Amino acid sequence: MIDIEYLKKIRLTSRPLGQRIVANFLLLPNYRLFAKVDIQIENVERIPRGENVIFAMNHTDRFNYWPFQYKLFKMKEFPFTTVWVKAKYYKNAMLAKGLDLCNLIPVPSMGYFIEEFYRKKFNRRMDKGLYRAVKDLIDGRIAEAGPNERAALEALQAMGDQFADFIRGYYESVMEKVADLSRAALCEQGINLIIFPEGTRSVKLAEGRTGLAQLALHTEKKIVPVACNNSEEVYTGSLPFARSGRITYRIGEPLSVHDRLKEFRIPEPFNPLSREAQQRYREQFEGVTRIVMESIERMLDDKYRRSFAGT
Repeated sequence: MIDIEYLKKIRLTSRPLGQRIVANFLLLPNYRLFAKVDIQIENVERIPRGENVIFAMNHTDRFNYWPFQYKLFKMKEFPFTTVWVKAKYYKNAMLAKGLDLCNLIPVPSMGYFIEEFYRKKFNRRMDKGLYRAVKDLIDGRIAEAGPNERAALEALQAMGDQFADFIRGYYESVMEKVADLSRAALCEQGINLIIFPEGTRSVKLAEGRTGLAQLALHTEKKIVPVACNNSEEVYTGSLPFARSGRITYRIGEPLSVHDRLKEFRIPEPFNPLSREAQQRYREQFEGVTRIVMESIERMLDDKYRRSFAGT
């Protein structure tokens, strides 16, 4: 399970071995020999040199950050990256080791911890209906007590009288460590960070979440919007092998608290990804997220846009 102890063991590096292995022994032959993958980065000159940034990218498929990383790696002008990835991908120990070698940061959700603690307690997976009811109970969103809600109450009681309070506090402690790793990558280790603000895969651009905005306002690092087009036609399944095709990344104007995001700047220190910060600075986080998502959407082909009525 991804917990605080696991996160403490992660060692991000400025030249991650895993990324170099993947680039040279998987992606290079895949893109040039077994398939012909044309990777275009438009307006690459907009990516700041000599400083570390947060790339905000739409998430069309499981691997759409790989061609972007590969192209930047081959250009030899930019730092390596780390990426926020879902903690569920670390359930396989061998895959988890590979992800660690590739310099990635696992980001658990509250739901991830609910399911993991339930599995440990009852030695079985939680079904979707029960999961939703337990999550709603913990979030205080229960409207009426149906069968799932009664089962959820029983599950919570079995896991301990204070489980709801425990899981909220535990989640916040883990997210504090995620913030520490991200801040260190950007401010100490000279690594750029890729974040998918949607939080999940979607061909059509989905709503953005505020984690990226919180980290950007905390570190005052620039956000570079990236619109990814056609990657899902190249990476069509769950296996890491690309088909022939063209992937186009469009780079937006960097967003900084010293210009476009100035009105949202938070002058006092705060803990990003915490409940306190979310409650206190919600408007600022949502304002930054809105601008980021609008910037990405403007650069997307029509079929990826939320506002496009033709699909």
